[in-house]
Amino acid sequence: MRVFFLLFLVFPLLELFVMIRVGSSIGAAATLLLVLASGVLGVLCIRLAGLTTALNVRQRMAQGEVPNREMLNGLLLVVAGGLLFLPGFISDVIGLIGLLPMTRSWLIKRIALHMTQGAGQTAGFYSAKQTYSQHSKEAQRTQVQIIEGEFERKDP
Repeated sequence: MRVFFLLFLVFPLLELFVMIRVGSSIGAAATLLLVLASGVLGVLCIRLAGLTTALNVRQRMAQGEVPNREMLNGLLLVVAGGLLFLPGFISDVIGLIGLLPMTRSWLIKRIALHMTQGAGQTAGFYSAKQTYSQHSKEAQRTQVQIIEGEFERKDP
């Protein structure tokens, strides 16, 4: 709950504060040009990332491989472009850091590690659930209760 509070209330106020400070230092026109340029860069990044990701995924699938690294790379590029598109300098700095190849590769490794750990936990849960359900089905087969009856539908 606190994360959403910080994300939707404190972050825009912090962005506004930084934008006012930068505007008072370099001027309103230069600040406006920087915000517009970062927005254009963000839109270009999103468009190019989508096209590049689609081409890389198609190529990997044609080779018979799973395109997970390319898809994560494209996703991170789109997120970085979205952060650049947002007006503000803090989100622009985070977006520019996300555009760096070494940062993206580090994030891809972290996400892949997290996904494999999560998949291992999920597989353990499903195997335990399957074992329990197979045991309960065998127990139900031995103790089947059938209740017969008749019903009649009366509509008003």
